[in-house]
Amino acid sequence: MIPGVAADFSNDWLWVSAIKAVLIVVFLLTSVLFAIWFERKVVARMQVRPGPNWHGPFGLLQSLADAMKLLLKEDVNVTRADKVVYLLAPMISVFCALLVFAVIPFGPEVTIPFTDYTTPAQLTDFPVAVLYVLACASLGVYGIVLGGWSSGSTYPLLGSVRSTAQVISYELAMGLSLVSVFIMAGSMSTSQIVASQAGIWWFLPLLPAFVVYVISMIGETNRLPFDLPEAEGELVSGYMTEYSSMKFAWFFLAEYINMLNVSAVATTLFLGGWRAPWPLSAIADGALNTGWWPVLWFLVKLWAVMFVFVWVRGTLLRLRYDQFMKFGWKVLIPVALGWVVVLSVFQYLGLSGVTRTQLVVGVLVAAAVVIALVWFWPSKDAGAKAGRAEALDADPAAPGVVDAFAAGFPVPPLPGQSLPPSPRARRHVHSTAVDRPEETR
Repeated sequence: MIPGVAADFSNDWLWVSAIKAVLIVVFLLTSVLFAIWFERKVVARMQVRPGPNWHGPFGLLQSLADAMKLLLKEDVNVTRADKVVYLLAPMISVFCALLVFAVIPFGPEVTIPFTDYTTPAQLTDFPVAVLYVLACASLGVYGIVLGGWSSGSTYPLLGSVRSTAQVISYELAMGLSLVSVFIMAGSMSTSQIVASQAGIWWFLPLLPAFVVYVISMIGETNRLPFDLPEAEGELVSGYMTEYSSMKFAWFFLAEYINMLNVSAVATTLFLGGWRAPWPLSAIADGALNTGWWPVLWFLVKLWAVMFVFVWVRGTLLRLRYDQFMKFGWKVLIPVALGWVVVLSVFQYLGLSGVTRTQLVVGVLVAAAVVIALVWFWPSKDAGAKAGRAEALDADPAAPGVVDAFAAGFPVPPLPGQSLPPSPRARRHVHSTAVDRPEETR
């Protein structure tokens, strides 16, 4: 048994690991086909339309028909592309995406049907399994970057550059959000983290970290409203513009597998993994957390997180690139880092013998101090209003005030110059001052 890992793989032979690997690949491929149908159906219901309903019952074979269409389409290669890298890029994305589920626990030890052989419902695990997941996710972006660069076209290059900055920005926030789980669980092993959630799922005490992770995983997988590397309205299709047929399908496959990957990580680290929800976990003294039942709970949670992806896509609009980067660097990363610091301090105080009552009192005192500082801090609104009123009352002929239409066409003011106030703005300020004279004093 591996130290620091809850699952026991000592009885697994090589052929058992090979069968598990094949089952994981089959699971991911079939899940991608189902995810495409699921996304189309959910978005269709949100937009009050039927969605796929022609091929197969409920349109279930529509995804298979689309896959066959991509397989049989003409494979076009760009003349100016770097041929080796151009062909290798989608393979890198798919290969890295397929690696993540190797350390995801589907359940505890299970017994193979018609035999007495027991094995963990997981391919493998080790003490730094979550770091392995982050490494696979960061390497997968090389497929996008190399695909955009090797295409020899402007739009794919811009999409690949955007993807580089996007991954750097949002993987930092994602990694910081996972640090909170490491602190609480005391391990980076996925099976050990699931075992540490026997009493409470980590998304409850670590709610800020969970929110940061959910936002970061949407940005990490290039999904709306963060699909800036594709951005059909600006970059045609971004890094995939010059790809067609199966090479395009590989990128498409990698994107959906990555959605399944981050959903599985969220389930494992924050949502109790394969453990049954609370009302069900109390039934029959935990009997529903043994055998093959946990695999069902894991899949239910996985598709619940996948529903969040589809829900967000059908609800929000794409952000501008500057808004996207500002949100990542100025909101997500500071919040995640601040939460890690606060959690570390609380954990240290708890290990030092400080009681919960003392911690609660300390938090209330700190909150009261912060509220008092915010409440009594001098406001800048009064000075800003006074300055705006003075600017509007300024003489248009005063030094520094420039007439933008003096040459017959609008000219923006230079540094140190200002535009004369518009009559409408001057009337609005004076009418406000008459109605509420106390605000202008």
